Amino acid sequence: QAQLVESGGRLEQAGGSLRLSCAASDGNFITGYAMGWFRQAPEKEREFVAAIAWNGGLTHYADSVNGRFTIFRDNAKNTVYLQMNSLKPEDTAVYYCARGVSLAGIKEGEGDYWGHGTQVTVSS
Repeated sequence: QAQLVESGGRLEQAGGSLRLSCAASDGNFITGYAMGWFRQAPEKEREFVAAIAWNGGLTHYADSVNGRFTIFRDNAKNTVYLQMNSLKPEDTAVYYCARGVSLAGIKEGEGDYWGHGTQVTVSS
């Protein structure tokens, strides 16, 4: 069964940068699908971070990350990325990627496949 595998999370200092990757295990698994990044901090609900349309033409961001994070994709590599700049301690969370049928849907958390997450910890 195809999977989404996140990577790139680690401990980083506030103000630093990280790039997360979400790679599909099978070719074309994300082709034609919107993709999103979500995060869940300890004792908090999962929240939307960013989403990108199937062709990369449209993106959406949570207010909390707008201007600091950038989502982009390389469909030839079946990979979606989240570039995270100007990191803050409140960005600390497990970050998940998900595949969705539509951009509107993935923004609402309507993903049909989810990865297992990668831990991002931002120290102050």
